Amino acid sequence: MYSILGLSAELESFVQLLVAIIVFVFVIVLTGVTTKFIGGYQKTKFSNKNMQPIESMKVGNNKFIQLVKIGEVYLVVGIGKDEVTPIAKLTKEEIPDLIENETENATGITDSFQDVLAKFRNRNSK
Repeated sequence: MYSILGLSAELESFVQLLVAIIVFVFVIVLTGVTTKFIGGYQKTKFSNKNMQPIESMKVGNNKFIQLVKIGEVYLVVGIGKDEVTPIAKLTKEEIPDLIENETENATGITDSFQDVLAKFRNRNSK
């Protein structure tokens, strides 16, 4: 049997499958590029040089205490589901271990990915 294009039915099915795979890969690549672009845009759009979260601690269901640096002032705030309550205003001298905390990023991770990868490689090579 021959189809409209003059190809056998098996070959036409294979071509359709190949086109579907190519379209699927294109959509996945386009999604990745779009996500990376939007992430970079939001990072530059919403990055604040005057405001940084330093530390955060969960104290209950949907309740946190957070140390925030705003300019040169450090604020301790309570964050609930629907409210943010100021608790204390601190200076740099009043916060122990602040120098160590400032070297960490906001997630608390001190090692870069390359450092972790090097440790992992060293551990596996033994």
